[in-house]
Amino acid sequence: MSVLVNKNTKVVVAGMTGKEGSFHAGQMIQYGTQVVAGVTPGKGGTTHLDRPIFNTMHEAVAATGADAALIFVPAPFAADSVLEAEDAGIPFITLITEGVPVNDMMRAVNKIKSNRKSILLGGNCAGIITPDECKMGIMPGHIFKRGPIGMVSRSGTLTYEVAWELTQNDLGQTTCVGIGGDPIIGTRFIDALRMFEEDPETKAVVMIGEIGGTDEEVGAAFIKEHMTKPVVSFISGRTAPPGKRMGHAGAIISGKLGTPQSKVDALLDAGAKVADTTSQVAQMVKDSLVAAGV
Repeated sequence: MSVLVNKNTKVVVAGMTGKEGSFHAGQMIQYGTQVVAGVTPGKGGTTHLDRPIFNTMHEAVAATGADAALIFVPAPFAADSVLEAEDAGIPFITLITEGVPVNDMMRAVNKIKSNRKSILLGGNCAGIITPDECKMGIMPGHIFKRGPIGMVSRSGTLTYEVAWELTQNDLGQTTCVGIGGDPIIGTRFIDALRMFEEDPETKAVVMIGEIGGTDEEVGAAFIKEHMTKPVVSFISGRTAPPGKRMGHAGAIISGKLGTPQSKVDALLDAGAKVADTTSQVAQMVKDSLVAAGV
C-alpha cells in the first residue's frame, strides 16, 4: 500500500504552462505519474506536454476525473488556486509554491480543515512520492526505491539525502511526504505519522525535522501514545548558534520550545531513535527493524 498517492492517482497541474510547472510536470510524466491535465486561465483549449489545458479546475475535473492537484501558481495567487481545487472536489492537493502570504495560508488551511473534503500538503514543500507509482512534486525520482519505510520531512534537501542513504542500504520506501517548512501548512507530522501507523506495508518511519516550530514535539507526543512501529528521526539545526536568523519561515523558537534539543529530548522520551548525522539514519532503521522482529 501507500499513503495519499498511488499508481491510480490522476493529477491535474495548476500552472503547468509556466516554467517551473512545465519542467516538473514533464519529470512527473517521465516517472510514470498520471498527469491528466493542466490548468492555466486564458489557455483553455490548448495542449501542453501532450495534455489538455483548461481554464478552471472545475473544467479539468469534469473532463478528466482528476483526484489530485499539484499547485505551481505564483505566491500571490496560490491560496486561491488551492481553494479552487477544493471547490472542484479534488480530495488531495499539494502546494509547492514558496512564499505564500501567511494570511492567505491561514484562510486556505482553515477552510480546508473546516470543510473536511480535501487534504492539503504544503505549501513550500517538495511534494510526495510513492516510489515506482506516483510522483507529485519536485523531488528527483531516481533516488527513491519501493520498500517498507515511510518518510515524513520538513526539508526537501534532507529528504533527498536521507532517501538516497536508505536506497543505497536496500531500505526502500512506501511513501515519502514533504510537509514543508512554512509556519502555516496543511499536513503536519502528526497527520503523516498517523497515516504510516495505519498503513500495513509501512514497517518503520523516518521523521526529518528542523529547528523552529513545535511540530516535532507534537509528533513526539503522538509517537509516545499511539505509534507501534519504530521511528528514527534526524533534527537539523542542532549546531545553530543562539540568536542566529534562519532561512525557513517556520524556523521560529519560542522560549524553550522549538529548539533542536527540545525536539531531540521529546523524541527520545517517546522511544524514537535520533541520529546525530544523516549518514546514521539507515543503520538505525536496520537496527530498529531487527529489534521489532521485522
